[in-house]
Amino acid sequence: MSDETPFDQLPAEERLFRQRHSAAHVLAEAILEMFPEAKYAIGPPVENGFYYDFDLPRPLTPDDLGALEARMRVSVERNLPIRGEQIPKAQAREIFKDQPYKLELIDGIQDETVGYFRHGEFQDLCRGGHTETTGQLGAFTLDRVAGAYWRGDEKNAMLQRVYGLLFPTDEELEAFKVTREEAERRDHRRLGRELDLFHLDSIAPGSPFYHPKGAILYHALIDYMRELYREYGYDEVITPQLFSADLWKISGHYQNFRDDMFMFEADESEMGIKPMNCPGHCWFFKSGHYSYRDLPLRLAEFTRLHRFERSGVLHGMTRVRSFSQDDAHIYCTPEQFEREVHLFFEMSRRVYADLGLGEPRVKLATRPEKFVGEIPAWDASEKLLGEALTSAGYEYEIAPGEGAFYGPKVEFHVRDAIGRSWQLSTIQIDQAMPTSFGLQYVGADGEDHTPMMLHRAILGSLERFIGVYVEHTAGHFPLWLAPVQAVVVPIADRHVDYAHRVRSMLREKGLRVEVDESNERMGAKIRRAQLQRVPYMLVVGDREEEAEAAAVRDGTGADLGAMPVFQIIDRMVDERDSRAIYAGKPEA
Repeated sequence: MSDETPFDQLPAEERLFRQRHSAAHVLAEAILEMFPEAKYAIGPPVENGFYYDFDLPRPLTPDDLGALEARMRVSVERNLPIRGEQIPKAQAREIFKDQPYKLELIDGIQDETVGYFRHGEFQDLCRGGHTETTGQLGAFTLDRVAGAYWRGDEKNAMLQRVYGLLFPTDEELEAFKVTREEAERRDHRRLGRELDLFHLDSIAPGSPFYHPKGAILYHALIDYMRELYREYGYDEVITPQLFSADLWKISGHYQNFRDDMFMFEADESEMGIKPMNCPGHCWFFKSGHYSYRDLPLRLAEFTRLHRFERSGVLHGMTRVRSFSQDDAHIYCTPEQFEREVHLFFEMSRRVYADLGLGEPRVKLATRPEKFVGEIPAWDASEKLLGEALTSAGYEYEIAPGEGAFYGPKVEFHVRDAIGRSWQLSTIQIDQAMPTSFGLQYVGADGEDHTPMMLHRAILGSLERFIGVYVEHTAGHFPLWLAPVQAVVVPIADRHVDYAHRVRSMLREKGLRVEVDESNERMGAKIRRAQLQRVPYMLVVGDREEEAEAAAVRDGTGADLGAMPVFQIIDRMVDERDSRAIYAGKPEA
């Protein structure tokens, strides 16, 4: 089963895959040396490294990880050949007769032979993809232990999953560790609580509680998108939260998405809470009468959506059950299609610029294995999207099979401040719903025609975007989004009344300002405002009150000097209205 191509001549991505896969085998070897009675399950390569699942006589400790890593390095130093072959299932059952998880895997393989790999005394059931020897693993370290149900089913045994990190070089491994430490510092779940924005609670799994400051951020994003909607000709609608299952059967979601929906019985009929807006928008369109002169019709909606995400995949704000989207659907004629896509691209560029996001990496996701519609129509739609991207000046890559079940889509992926990629904007052609719902408009020829339907979102799920944006900015929001834009800090109690007058003057201009009346020292007040990522601190004392001024510090604590209050207002209003990015942000 060994490959003919020498390991060092393989593409870098394939070499890394094989290094991580082989490291999992070497980890299992070390476990069996330490715990001869251990039962081992599976050990694949994963992003950033590898893992292996074990049924062990006792829980592993941090000291155990150090000992296991030392055993792995002995195997690396021995530079043992890794050899594989196909063997009959009967022979495999004999080899692994004391390993119940391996026997279950063997029983689930349809072929009459199975992959069998070994190095030294260690042997494993495996499909292959390895280095030539154990000495070619690269730079690795064992990272942590977690619990994992066998085959991901909570009805099965809980195993111990040992994770390892692996990169081609020590430098790349250390760089990843530094990036991960920074990611932990920016974790939106921690910052959400520290900045008093939001929290999640087991009383409502996957459904965030927005605090007052978080609600300000949430609504500021919606208000911003509404400004753009007015400019770009969108109509906002509100459609029901709860629909008969009949709607979901027409749209195809009942057949393709039902397991991810909240469904229940009411009045002797099946009902579903909406997980997306598109079927409701189609029903809205169907209820009206449109001619080609009424198109394009751009329908937007911010109402809440609910999806039954499994508890094991819920993650802070980035994977939730209750959320809202800057969601819209465009119904247009074929002649209007390219312009609508270009307007979407233009709108996305503006949003990314205003939010301080970089240039996106663009993907065209094509027909998946499970799809509705006809293949020629899919091919035509994929061609249309590709041509629109090219004419808009975008370079793009193909993401084979990653389209929605109802149509191909364009995805914009952006990198955050520490280099992680996130999918944000998307625009999709719907191959199915206009026909399924029988949508029609009267064309210039007086005949009925089926409109094109485009799904589009720029921020996507607002919950997910807020989670991503908190981590991207580390909570240092641009002034126009900051929940608290300035804190007035009176030096002594006698300055509190003047501090409130300053706050009132700023609030008259729509600025979000608080006064810190605590009994702490001025330095502690400034430090607290910095920790809360407040863009401006306005310190007031006798001299400032006499001059109708304030001593201004930015979010770094840097002293910008005393300024008249009217000048502070002008500065902040200009910064807010121009949507300048990251005022007062400390250096990373």
